Amino acid sequence: MQSVPSPTVWGNHRLDWGQHTYVMGIVNVTPDSFSGDGLVDASRSQDEIIHRAVTQAQNYVVEGAAMIDVGGESTRPGAAPLALEQELSRVIPVIHTLSITLPKETIISIDTYKAEVAKQALDAGASLVNDISALRGDPHMAALVSEYRVPVVLMANMRNYQKREIVSDVTRYLSSSIDYALSAGIPWDNLIIDPGIGFGTTPAENLTLLRRLGELRVLGRPILLGTSRKSTIGIVLGGLPAGERLEGGAATIALGIAQGTDIVRVHDVHAMMRVVKMTDAIVRTNWQSFDPSIQNQEKNT
Repeated sequence: MQSVPSPTVWGNHRLDWGQHTYVMGIVNVTPDSFSGDGLVDASRSQDEIIHRAVTQAQNYVVEGAAMIDVGGESTRPGAAPLALEQELSRVIPVIHTLSITLPKETIISIDTYKAEVAKQALDAGASLVNDISALRGDPHMAALVSEYRVPVVLMANMRNYQKREIVSDVTRYLSSSIDYALSAGIPWDNLIIDPGIGFGTTPAENLTLLRRLGELRVLGRPILLGTSRKSTIGIVLGGLPAGERLEGGAATIALGIAQGTDIVRVHDVHAMMRVVKMTDAIVRTNWQSFDPSIQNQEKNT
């Protein structure tokens, strides 16, 4: 059995791995999110976009999210790259406002592969970097994360990757990403890994990754799982649109937690918190600590 990673501690934040699953709520400050929840619209002013983003994030926190992930560039297949200034104009005002309105313990994550976006986001109040390129998309990103001493999510991005066997490929990709991060001076305890469901992977490969997700624990780092509303769920369930993939997503989250997932990145926080709590109560050995009253309930209820 793999040992539980040591706590990740930085600034005013602490993540204790293995005790319960953290929920990360998604705030897409984009017009073209694959999930259909992008907040940017030509008919909305910047103030209205910021207000909608902050309201969404506040609702997520009330519903139980410990983290808010803010992104300004769509990562859907075929999406055109976004200019630096345009991405900055979308995410920095939102992160700045979130930093002064959300509870201090809430972790604000910036979803970007651009070092300059990450830098300005961290300066504006973000405290975690979620990089879909695993530090490979910008030659300055690794040094920046090392300098700021914040955690970083390293995602396995199989786009343009010569695949052979998907679990071995993802494990190899993440292992080399960890080595690169360490060589750049990023502390071991600040590294989080993500299998990259849907990033250059087929539906069959995604199902294989989900089935064998626990094998990634050999890498010794906490696992973030992002399956929310993704196309594989829609395909498996007969072509369901993004807005109707809730139950399928719940199944992937429950299975992921059972295999050692530490963070789930989701759109539907209210519903998925219930899935997380129930799965944690089954899987985690300290389930009674979630609510001491549970142990006093009648056995037949």
